[in-house]
Amino acid sequence: MWAAATSEALRVLEGKWKIVIIFQLFAAKQPLRFSELERRVEGVNQKMLIQQLKELEKDGIVTRKTYPQVPPKVEYALSEMGLALGPSIESLIDWTFMRRDALDAASAT
Repeated sequence: MWAAATSEALRVLEGKWKIVIIFQLFAAKQPLRFSELERRVEGVNQKMLIQQLKELEKDGIVTRKTYPQVPPKVEYALSEMGLALGPSIESLIDWTFMRRDALDAASAT
């Protein structure tokens, strides 16, 4: 049971950019237009960002709202399920800092 749940969670979050996208949407605390999200996710190309956003939307993590105007306006936000990732993302970031500190301490000795 745990192995299946772990595999499912990793499948939803796998990909070089998904966690970065989720983090940027958390940090913004408001919906972001595609172009703003593209600026915030440094190093991602447009095709990859579109692909990752589609997958996150399909998995219920991100919502996409299209406004009927010219030029088209599209905003992305975290869904309720995406917002529920908040504590996990914070824990992952905390773990990253803890790991860095431990590696720095080990290399200093």
